[in-house]
Amino acid sequence: MAATHQVILDTDIGSDVDDALALAMIFGAPEIELLGVTTVYGDVRLRALVTRRLARLAGRDGLAVVAGAERPLTGADAWWAGFEGRLYDDLGAEAYLEDVSAVEFLTGTVAERPGEVDVVAIGPLTNIAEAIRADAGFARNVHRLYVMGGRFDRPEPEHNFRSDAVAAAEVFASGIPVTVVGLEITTQARIGPDHLGEIAAAGALGRQLEAEVRQWWNFTGEESNVPHDPLAVLAMLRADLLGSRPVGVSVDPDGERAGVSTTTDDPRSATRVVTSVVLPDAVDHLVKLIATAGHCGPS
Repeated sequence: MAATHQVILDTDIGSDVDDALALAMIFGAPEIELLGVTTVYGDVRLRALVTRRLARLAGRDGLAVVAGAERPLTGADAWWAGFEGRLYDDLGAEAYLEDVSAVEFLTGTVAERPGEVDVVAIGPLTNIAEAIRADAGFARNVHRLYVMGGRFDRPEPEHNFRSDAVAAAEVFASGIPVTVVGLEITTQARIGPDHLGEIAAAGALGRQLEAEVRQWWNFTGEESNVPHDPLAVLAMLRADLLGSRPVGVSVDPDGERAGVSTTTDDPRSATRVVTSVVLPDAVDHLVKLIATAGHCGPS
């Protein structure tokens, strides 16, 4: 199958395992040409090294990876689970691009292919906001931005929006075409032991992902996890599994409501909020793509 989506992934990979699962999904999707990955929030260099290792396990040694913004535009400290990178030996042997910034990579890649590049943003939106600030054409030239973030059923902040509410507010005010998957949708889905068995059987990448999933389960004290970020990827690939509608979205940048998202009816809006997910089909499909990625890499 020819690639129908040219994609840049922007991620805070290395903490919640859902980022790693989303990356593997992208590796396993023949519809996607992954142009590169930018990391965001906290130790972005470690996140870049983790990305490079997972890429190598998927047989994607040539993947361009760029470390992005460490600190949110709010100036707040980044949340850190404390176990990031512990499951990897000799990460120093990996290498990422150090002669270009994440903003330069984002704006340059999109400018070279105006109207063709989808950006999937599954962490705080700092890099995306900085790209919009740096290049007035960026918001116009992105084909569509797919975001995991926000909550649209009640006025509560979600982690990604709360972690950089200023960035989230600027991105949604920019006019960039967005499809956003909120917490009220993602929490309907779960990856459990049966799914994990399928992932673990998928080569070296699958075994690494199994270890990361179990690490996250130990951290949360649960025997399953929510595939927040994979559902943002799936919103791009399978609109039949994630229904959406056009609405206006704004995000409070500060104060007691920092990170809270508000919607208004607007059938002409370039922003679409996901309103439904077909289960178990959505989870079954994303697990299939993750396993496909593992089988394509070394055993």
